[in-house]
Amino acid sequence: MENASSVKEFILLSLSENQGLQKIYFVMFLLFYVITVGGNLLIVITIFSSQHLKSPMYFFLCYLSFIDICYSSTTAPKMIADFLVEKKTISFVGCMAQLFGVHFFGCTEIFLLVVMAYDRYAAICRPLHYTTLMTRQVCGLLVITSWVGGFLHSIVQVLLISHLSFCGPPKIDHYFCDVYHLLQLICTDTYTVGVVFVTVSGMVTLSSLLALLASYVAILVSLRSQISAGWHKALSTCGSHITVVVLFFGPCVFIYVRPSRSLSEDKVVAVLYTLITPMLNPLIYTLRNAEVKNAMRKLWRKITILILGVKIPDKQ
Repeated sequence: MENASSVKEFILLSLSENQGLQKIYFVMFLLFYVITVGGNLLIVITIFSSQHLKSPMYFFLCYLSFIDICYSSTTAPKMIADFLVEKKTISFVGCMAQLFGVHFFGCTEIFLLVVMAYDRYAAICRPLHYTTLMTRQVCGLLVITSWVGGFLHSIVQVLLISHLSFCGPPKIDHYFCDVYHLLQLICTDTYTVGVVFVTVSGMVTLSSLLALLASYVAILVSLRSQISAGWHKALSTCGSHITVVVLFFGPCVFIYVRPSRSLSEDKVVAVLYTLITPMLNPLIYTLRNAEVKNAMRKLWRKITILILGVKIPDKQ
């Protein structure tokens, strides 16, 4: 992959140039990343090992946790390592790979969140047809469609920007390679390309957001005639998902659904959707879900018996 200006590497300006702050950031973000990978990996292992978490909701949750691991791993390790070096560089190919990964896993997660909203709609609004609507084959097809959609969206972004001509000092005022910051290094007028990126990203984000809103409006309408206990039970199953949607879509809308420009707060907002939200997802889903917590306790008992030979009694 080579562009007209033959740029070999870019310089990342990271979150701060203050050496003292960089040491603090190194410890803080390393801790965040370990929690992100550990928490999401625990959910994946728990769902795979549990005989009681085989419904479509947990099938999708397992893939969401896997995507969160991949998504955060696209930017976090490089950012953390850069806090320890003075010159923060990334090769042209590495930059394009990072750009691909951010949009691939990010867009796939958006589509998967829409799929999870449809699953909750089918479970609450059409309970009698749920087993026929959400078969294993249908669930697998929906996940594959999410991956393919994310791939197509990402590959378009990379192909468009990798063939443009870069000039000037190759400095990116960010901690990873993203579209709008790369557009500022293009030699020619980027208005048309910027409009294309805003349109593509905006269509994906806003159409997915509208689909999510439509699903939850339909759920609320279907619950009008139910008693308060039914409301509570139904909404409790959707509460975690709504929280994740708000945390993920809010920063994405701020970054991508607007004209191309550089804002200093972009880096702070980017931390939210690339690291903080993936770190919080396991906590959100486990704290509000008794089945997942019970499955984790059983998994912990199995591990302690296997390693220590100590049996932990069931919690009454």
